[in-house]
Amino acid sequence: MAWATSWSCSGKRPACRYARFSNWLAPPRAAHYNSAAMARSGRHNFTSALQASFLLVGLMFFIKAVELVGGISFAGFGIVPRDERGLIGLLFSPLLHGNAAHLLANAAPLFVLMTLLFWDRKYHPWRTLAFIWLASGLGTWLIGRGMTGGQLTVHIGASSVIYGLVVYLLVAGFLMDSWRAVFVAIGVGVAYGGIFYGVLPQSGPISWEGHLCGAIAGFFTARHNHG
Repeated sequence: MAWATSWSCSGKRPACRYARFSNWLAPPRAAHYNSAAMARSGRHNFTSALQASFLLVGLMFFIKAVELVGGISFAGFGIVPRDERGLIGLLFSPLLHGNAAHLLANAAPLFVLMTLLFWDRKYHPWRTLAFIWLASGLGTWLIGRGMTGGQLTVHIGASSVIYGLVVYLLVAGFLMDSWRAVFVAIGVGVAYGGIFYGVLPQSGPISWEGHLCGAIAGFFTARHNHG
C-alpha cells in the first residue's frame, strides 16, 4: 500500500506532494504534543511536591507555635524507648521539636528532600515516606536510650526522616534506570553527605539512634522499591 501510494504520486501535482510528505510530517507533530504533555505533567508534579512539603513542614511550625503561645509541650507524644506509652511517638515524634532552633535546623532539609521525593512518582513517595517514618520510629523505640542521667529520655524531631530520605535518594539513584535519579542522588550527596557522622554513637541530646534507624529504613526502602 505504501509503495503503491508513493509510485502513484510521482507527479508534480500539489495533492501528490502533500500525500508524499504527510506521513513524514506526522511524527514530529506527535512528538511535539508528547513533549508538551510531559512538560505539563512535570510542572504539575513539581507543584504537587511543593504543596506536600509545605503542608508537612507548615504543620510542624503550627505545632511549635501552639506550644510557644500556649506555654505547653507536646514532647510527651515523642518516642519513649521500650515503653508502651512511647509507641504513640511512632506517629507524632517527627512532628515535634525541642525548640525553635531544633525546628529550623530540620525544616529546610526536610522541605528540599520531600520535594525531590514527591516530584518523581517512580519513587513511590507516599509509601516511601510512610515506611521511613514508621520504621525509623520503631527502630528508635527498640534501641534508643531510655534513660539519660537518671531521667526518662524522649526522642523527638524530624531528623530520623531526613536521614532516611537522604539514604533513600542516594541508593535509589544507583538502582533506578533513570538519569534524573542519578543527578538527584549526586545533588543530595553533595548537599547532605556530611551529615552521616550523626549516625555514630555519641553523648548529649542528639538522638543518634534515630538518625541510624532512619538511614537503615531509607536503605531498605530503596532496595525494596527498586532492587
